[in-house]
Amino acid sequence: MNHKGVKAYQTISHLHEDESRWFAVYTKYKAEKYVIAQLEKTGIEAYIPLLRKVRRYGSKIRISHVPLINSYVFVKIKQAEHREVLGINHVFEFVKQRKNLISIPADEIELLKKIVGEDCELKLADEAYSPGDKIEVISGNLTGLRGRLISTKSKQNVLVELENLSFQFLIEVDRSLLVKRV
Repeated sequence: MNHKGVKAYQTISHLHEDESRWFAVYTKYKAEKYVIAQLEKTGIEAYIPLLRKVRRYGSKIRISHVPLINSYVFVKIKQAEHREVLGINHVFEFVKQRKNLISIPADEIELLKKIVGEDCELKLADEAYSPGDKIEVISGNLTGLRGRLISTKSKQNVLVELENLSFQFLIEVDRSLLVKRV
């Protein structure tokens, strides 16, 4: 408490001197790929989850890769590299929770990698599920993903919430790939 009897707010920083940890940085819109290239030139490990988009224009097909989360790039850094990241052109700031610089667990980065690589269309099993059931994906690229069942139509919609990122992803997953969790 300070001298006026009010609790002082202490800022948290997960930056570490010796251990590289994942953090999200906010970038200029549509500059994510540029930022990744600049970070890699400086030797900083960076990642951007990209979705493959196929667009048809008459007889032409165009394939592009767009960010899963616009204006976000993930960097794996030590404390000494913090300022270097902020010095990259088109990087605005680190994503914080309130004023706290919170690291993102490596398993959440792996989950993002699984999400953008997933493309499954399999036949449905007949196990009964109800909205709100906690489930886990047991097969395919998303194996180990846990979420909450949203829909019980012919395919299952699984809501995946990445706690440290404060994002939710609605992913359509085949019922034959799911198991209930307690």
